[in-house]
Amino acid sequence: MTDVSDDRMDAAERRGGALRSGPLAVSARFDGDTRRIVVELTNGCSFAFPVALVEGLSDAKDADLAEVEPLGDGYGLHWERLDVDYSVQGLLAGIFGTAAWMARRAGRATSPAKAEAARANGAKGGRPRKRA
Repeated sequence: MTDVSDDRMDAAERRGGALRSGPLAVSARFDGDTRRIVVELTNGCSFAFPVALVEGLSDAKDADLAEVEPLGDGYGLHWERLDVDYSVQGLLAGIFGTAAWMARRAGRATSPAKAEAARANGAKGGRPRKRA
């Protein structure tokens, strides 16, 4: 058995306390029409998020997504066949994957305003070169 320092034990207890303070998942289901996961929370609210935003779920088949279940006492969501787990608090905070996944997805959004700004910037010669 490994000895755990008092500092590490205190930090773990603080993290556990933070998890207990937020809403937990009562149930979760996959909505195939909207390709969203819908989570019912202990505080009576519902939360839904598109699977396209979530690392490990974005390319999954509907049948695999439908097997979502609350993890533990509702602290997380689990997909057995996909071997994917997410904390409810993380999802509520908009954390849909690793930092690298989130960074790759940043800036992918498109809109008419973004397209117009890109055209205007290109007309001015594009992005300035970095100075060494």
